[in-house]
Amino acid sequence: MNLQEKNKSALIAMSGGVDSSVAAALTMEAGLDCHGCTMRLYENDMVGKDIFDTCCSIEDTKDARAVCDRLGIDYNIYHYEIEFREKVIEPFVCSYEKGETPNPCIRCNKYLKFDILYQKARELGCDYIVTGHYARIEERDGHFYLLKAKDANKDQSYVLYDLTEEQLRHTLFPLGNISKPEVREIAQKHEFVTSHKSESQDICFVPDGDYAGMIRRYRNKEYPKGNFVDKDGKILGTHDGIINYTIGQRRGLGIPADRRLYVTKLDVENNTVILADNEDLFKREVVIREFHWITGDAPSKEFRCNAKIRYKHKEQPATVFPLDNRMARIVFDEPQRAATAGQSAVLYDGDIVLGGGIIDSVGDN
Repeated sequence: MNLQEKNKSALIAMSGGVDSSVAAALTMEAGLDCHGCTMRLYENDMVGKDIFDTCCSIEDTKDARAVCDRLGIDYNIYHYEIEFREKVIEPFVCSYEKGETPNPCIRCNKYLKFDILYQKARELGCDYIVTGHYARIEERDGHFYLLKAKDANKDQSYVLYDLTEEQLRHTLFPLGNISKPEVREIAQKHEFVTSHKSESQDICFVPDGDYAGMIRRYRNKEYPKGNFVDKDGKILGTHDGIINYTIGQRRGLGIPADRRLYVTKLDVENNTVILADNEDLFKREVVIREFHWITGDAPSKEFRCNAKIRYKHKEQPATVFPLDNRMARIVFDEPQRAATAGQSAVLYDGDIVLGGGIIDSVGDN
């Protein structure tokens, strides 16, 4: 963190994990007046299942408070269950019902951490909001840019592409220049209760990874079975409901075949799941909606950049064609596998995150 001014204050989002714990310690060491908080986002009955070992659990809030006590800073819990249901859970469920595969962490960052909590920080008179994300912020020529983390294995810039330049101006990512092993070492040095705590790889409100089960419980309904068909429309078998499948899926289909078959399309209108060969998953074009450009208005003409179509995807060279109504068409130099509606396409210029949008449709090429 390179702070040009002293006597600044920060509201630190504490998840009860090691990353946010160390982010708090580093912010204090930088000389800021720190205030810790946890966002209470949901109760178990919102997702229809008892949830443990994930953010919002009682143990996590205890751990976050213990870290704040050790650092000697105040700690509060802010309740945003209603906002989380409206802005994250409901759109997540709706997206699956439309045959998409959403990334709720992006919406949580956009609407909860860097909107509602950001506004809370301003109300409290804090100059910055601090999180344990692995990403960097740099000021260049009067503009604030979002950059990839130094630790490529932990980089989380993909899920932060929806931030605005104004939000970046008042945000700190203390972990952007260090590695995960270094984070563990710092936590151990401070004797944090979180120093050896494992991290969840699942969505916080679906810790068991059973998205379809969560959706059924949330809606209190079963989804109709339908047909598996090949790309010529031939019926291959029966599926268990559209919400159970995503593009590129091979396991769990239960279809006897003389070769490997993959989900290549979800036809919600006809309640069919189209299966085909792996080669049919490769497409060059995607159209994105809600196109967001971090430093302001998006370019009006086509431009070159690198793009990635999911969190673990390796970014690839592409040309972006801006369209009306905050939409854009991305044409990759080479076909990409399993581009999926509901996921986000994020644009990069080297280490700089330019922006991105939600994949609305995938070309037939």
